[in-house]
Amino acid sequence: MTQQFDLFASNEAATKKAGGGSAVKRTSLNEEDMVRHLQATGRYRLLQRLVPRAVVPVARPGFPLKGVILDTETTGLNNRKDEIIEIGLIAFTFDEKGNLGDVTGVYGGLRQPANPIPADITRLTGITDAMVAGKAIDLAEIRTLMERADLVIAHNAGFDRPFCEAFSPVFEGKAWACSVSEVDWSSRGFEGTKLGYLIGQAGYFHDGHRAVDDCFALLEVLAKDGGSENTPFAELYQASKRTRIRIFAENSPFDMKDHLKARGYRWSDGSDGRPKSWWIEIADAALEDELLYLRSEIYRWNEADPPIKRLTAFDRFRA
Repeated sequence: MTQQFDLFASNEAATKKAGGGSAVKRTSLNEEDMVRHLQATGRYRLLQRLVPRAVVPVARPGFPLKGVILDTETTGLNNRKDEIIEIGLIAFTFDEKGNLGDVTGVYGGLRQPANPIPADITRLTGITDAMVAGKAIDLAEIRTLMERADLVIAHNAGFDRPFCEAFSPVFEGKAWACSVSEVDWSSRGFEGTKLGYLIGQAGYFHDGHRAVDDCFALLEVLAKDGGSENTPFAELYQASKRTRIRIFAENSPFDMKDHLKARGYRWSDGSDGRPKSWWIEIADAALEDELLYLRSEIYRWNEADPPIKRLTAFDRFRA
């Protein structure tokens, strides 16, 4: 007798005669058995639909800190002229070690911009002019979530923070963290830093490019330990507490630009208020080595004193 798995049969088991007369036992599987069976073959990789965590009316004790995961959808990339058309926030609790507690609040809102939404933005996000017509973001609800936040997290905070602070002062004066740059995803076995890659490799799928959905997806990725000593969120929280140093290679020789670029320096044209120069952001402990490099390899002058700025989570990722 041969056995045949029926993934859709309603009966527990059925035995019938096959064409050649041999008995075939058909065994139905429940959902958990199906998953185990397919995974055991080694030929399948299964993704589970991400189910958002429930919002609790009262948070458990032992998680005294409060965080907010934030995501925006905008009409473009320039925070000085483009606008927010959707925002999502999830408030949650955590402790000093980076252990996550409970989701305590959620807000998602659409907003009608001054000009029509570009077609490429609609293709990317699915947000149309009809969806945002007459809509406005409820700043009172956002204030309720933001005013208690000890840490605000965005997946590319250098993009979201300037848009949010240009939109309302309610986002100012907070510590921000970036889940792209402040988590070493590659050491955790991830092949990229885009949220779609992270959520897929974590074993989930979700409706991407909508603000609240992306917030819940990021929360699950940050919470997943993956066999590491700590979770991505714990790593992110510790990284957010470290001071960073931004060095501006002001007045560096023009013919040294390729050397600076190869070392990781980026160009600032001065339009955002920073010095017009090449610059880099490094860990506090790397400052002396970086100054030695600039003085010996770039300026060729031991007394060179390029401008530096110390940054905390309250300063980083601002426009």
